[in-house]
Amino acid sequence: MHYGRTAFSIQRGRTPSPHPTPTSRSARGRACPAGTSHFLSRRKESKRRREEEVDEEDTVDITTRILTSNNATDEILLEGDLLAPKTKRHEVLVPELLVEERLQRLSDDPLHHEQSIHQVERQKITNAMNAFHRKTCLRFVPYDYISIENKGGCYSSLGKTGGRQVLSLNRRGCVYHGTIQHEINHALGFQHEQTRSDRDSYVRINWQNINPQNAYNFKRHATNNLNTPYDYTSIMHYGRTAFSIQRGKDSITPIPNPNVQIGQRKGMSRWDIVRINKLYRC
Repeated sequence: MHYGRTAFSIQRGRTPSPHPTPTSRSARGRACPAGTSHFLSRRKESKRRREEEVDEEDTVDITTRILTSNNATDEILLEGDLLAPKTKRHEVLVPELLVEERLQRLSDDPLHHEQSIHQVERQKITNAMNAFHRKTCLRFVPYDYISIENKGGCYSSLGKTGGRQVLSLNRRGCVYHGTIQHEINHALGFQHEQTRSDRDSYVRINWQNINPQNAYNFKRHATNNLNTPYDYTSIMHYGRTAFSIQRGKDSITPIPNPNVQIGQRKGMSRWDIVRINKLYRC
């Protein structure tokens, strides 16, 4: 990893003169006053909590926030914020909450080829990297990853799609604690709560208040519910007026108690966390 002797030379064939590196006179290593470290630690923790809470003080439910933000996108979205599958293969897999193929853990030593790199060039890169395989303990392998980007709305694919997987969080309407967790949960493989296989025992879909063109957003799926109960408090639950044809008209009504709150946007519920740990065996 050493430069050649004429690197950055002003004239071909001339060796540049080395310059000594000045000694740093920074103030590193000075002792802090007693108690300062503990005080700073408490300030950082307090700041972290405020950052999580400050953007959730309004009363907008999570569905309204997401659907409003997604008015600006040209993407084809299912259920308001799920990217439509690009292939028939994914259309077959999407209804399942738990798809083992999409839950493989990411590699520790990632390698990703951009599409702009041609096959001949890729082969040269592979040949060069094989030397690392032969002569060192490193192994470079392709990998799957989530790329969080500032696109035209709040949306994600459902579960692992392979390679670069875009999760959109538009900075003008999506960068809120609960909304971020909602979209990440989609990327982890979780459907909206009200599309669970057993949802009809817990909520009533008011089809008369839903435009027929939006009815597909309320399709019930054959989900694997991981032996967990229906969760009205899930960060993945729609608000009660999602896709309603008229303001104030409920598209979803909890049963038997219609006053149960749904569509919270504060953060993951207890059962959201339990399901992630069950699904990923952690």
